[in-house]
Amino acid sequence: MAAKILIIDDENLFREDIATLLRQQDYECRTAETAGRGIAELKDFLPDIVLLDIMLPDQSGVDTIDKIMQNHPECAVVMMTAYGTFETAIEAFRKGAVDYILKPLVIDDLFIKLERILKHKRLLQEIKYLRLNIRKDVSSLSLVGKSEAMQRVVELIQKVAPTNSTVLITGDSGTGKEVVAQALHAQSACKNKPFVAINCSALQENLLESELFGHVKGAFTGAANDKEGYFEMASGGTILLDEISEIPMSLQSKLLRVLEQREFHKVGSTKAIQLDARIITATNKNLTEAVKNSGFREDLYYRIAVFEIQLPQLKERQSDIPLLVDYFIQKFNDEMKKNYINASADALQMLIDYDWPGNIRELRNVLERAMILCDGVQITGKGLPPLLGGTSPQPAKLSNLRDALHEFERTFLLQTLVACSWNKEDAARRLEINPSTLYRKMADLGIEKSE
Repeated sequence: MAAKILIIDDENLFREDIATLLRQQDYECRTAETAGRGIAELKDFLPDIVLLDIMLPDQSGVDTIDKIMQNHPECAVVMMTAYGTFETAIEAFRKGAVDYILKPLVIDDLFIKLERILKHKRLLQEIKYLRLNIRKDVSSLSLVGKSEAMQRVVELIQKVAPTNSTVLITGDSGTGKEVVAQALHAQSACKNKPFVAINCSALQENLLESELFGHVKGAFTGAANDKEGYFEMASGGTILLDEISEIPMSLQSKLLRVLEQREFHKVGSTKAIQLDARIITATNKNLTEAVKNSGFREDLYYRIAVFEIQLPQLKERQSDIPLLVDYFIQKFNDEMKKNYINASADALQMLIDYDWPGNIRELRNVLERAMILCDGVQITGKGLPPLLGGTSPQPAKLSNLRDALHEFERTFLLQTLVACSWNKEDAARRLEINPSTLYRKMADLGIEKSE
């Protein structure tokens, strides 16, 4: 999408000439001659950058910065003036301006500044994505495998990834639906753009629409500022709507319109924003049954199920378990600073024979626990839970909540210390507590290295 620039300046000829030049460079541009009109345009236009004159008829540009920041804090403000002073520049920066240009403008310098600011904004966007645990590295655990079932999945990914078709990923919990979505993104034309994953079941129903589409200031109680939604954050890239079956019926109709019209509205706004992201959905529910039971819109189902990829259960791909075990051993070796080589023949057979109702997620947890409990360089039956046929120690039966919490805290601290090779400073950092707190808890809980 073209970057949006708002020019607020009372010199008509200057303002419109700059706007014309910017439009010729493919910027989307609007203008205003006063602070008041500028703020009105800002609320509707939501620009990326505001070029703001310091001397305006109704209010100084420096004072206008406050209103801009209140209404659209993600906007970058560049001050323009023919009467620059050091004190004025300092005050503008203090209020939130990001740059300062003297008139008459050198147009090439202006373009350079604009591109630098936009690049910085894109970097800030990337930070947002990282904080949302967006992962673009898809050397993925659930795509490890040579079984016929997994090869079929890989083949489907390779066929549909280069297209812009909507994909529905189905499969039981723990089969790796999000990782398949990441693989689709990584093999698409938008692989260098954001991948945003949202678990719809984890969001409060009354906030789900705002989280997906964003909202404008004052849209509802508590909406103190404009907010970007996940659809806007995913601009140019891919958005994964996981647990799509949990979206309430009232929002399903709005999502259907987004898919059909390729545009959406922020909560509280009438301005349409073009959808510039590929939509992938995922669910562990049977959506055709949900449609029959009036729990999911039929028209929405047909919209999202253009291309379906169904993931096999782990018990249906037992031949992949040794490969997954090797993958996880290497992964946890790196994380725990361990030197495990493999699983013993007996332990591996236990892992292969088990049904894995929790699929890959359960396998991952079992192996992580085993690498904490076992000694040496090999996972043995000692580290596997009894339901797999292993002999790892089980917690004693406890009669009250206080004892249960005490035992849980003791076990958790002990496992962390073992994972950190009894380096108490490392363990304290992992636990996010002070070392002195860890020492005190160890004494209170009777934890000694001999364990």
